[in-house]
Amino acid sequence: MIAPRANPTLLGQDRAIAELHRAATGNRLHHAWLIAGPPGIGKATLAYRFARWLLAGATTENLYLPPTDPVFRRVAAASHADLLVIERRYDEKKKRMQGEIVVETVAQAGKFLRLTPGEGGWRVVIVDGAEALNRNAANALLKLLEEPPPRAIWLLISHAPGRLLPTIRSRCRHLEAATLTPATIETLLAAAHPDLTAPQRTRLATLAEGSIGRALSLAGTDGLALASLVDEALTTAIPPSRAAAIADSIARAEDGFTIFTDLLRTNLATTTRTTARSHPSPSLDHQAALWQEFGHLEAEVEGLNLDPRAAILTILHRLRPS
Repeated sequence: MIAPRANPTLLGQDRAIAELHRAATGNRLHHAWLIAGPPGIGKATLAYRFARWLLAGATTENLYLPPTDPVFRRVAAASHADLLVIERRYDEKKKRMQGEIVVETVAQAGKFLRLTPGEGGWRVVIVDGAEALNRNAANALLKLLEEPPPRAIWLLISHAPGRLLPTIRSRCRHLEAATLTPATIETLLAAAHPDLTAPQRTRLATLAEGSIGRALSLAGTDGLALASLVDEALTTAIPPSRAAAIADSIARAEDGFTIFTDLLRTNLATTTRTTARSHPSPSLDHQAALWQEFGHLEAEVEGLNLDPRAAILTILHRLRPS
């Protein structure tokens, strides 16, 4: 998968691109934008596309900059002097990614914005995963948003904007990125995984729920096989011997338990919503209860490092008709 900072391709976000272009060319470009939407739909790719366009002084309506452009290359290499990215960092002491964006990282933006632009144009700060800001970091960011220097722009990316401070949200112009159509996802999958068959791309596009990130993740793991097991679990009264074989198969797959339970709960949620709109029935309460129960079970397995195989057997037993 191409990193957003180096990705020249962005499909399905024409409305958001047009809104940014209108704002930038109409002398009314707000100093802070909150780009929101579900994970994996291209929010970060959109932010980097707009950042490159501003930094290059480009004029194209679709905000496109070719990969051969020097600005594109410097942004892709994380070496452009007028672009700063705020995100969770790798903790050298603990040898793992930080669980949140800390105030020391946000403080770098204050120093950055006090500098003279290295190339005489815009300065851009991208906050990738803004919902991960801890309280101190959020308050530090709020102060910086309240005193924007000229020709500086903030691009906050978030799949959970409700977690941000209301005062941060109020100082940003909200831009909702669109979920992708199945056709768009199939096009992107064909480019990223030319080995996939047309039926496989169609199946992945259905499972993706509008997210190319989700589709690519499933394509790169045992997602299709696990989705077939979900279908079997929801449509068949599985005997104990088959349940044991399914549990073994899921447990052996990389991230198998997480992917299986995620696909299962997504299926339950979709079916419940569809049925509720057309044919309300008492069974909906049972399906909703299962969705919640399996969510708790998944959290316990991952949080307490419990045996996923036993949890899968519990799930399969709960799905059997009483």
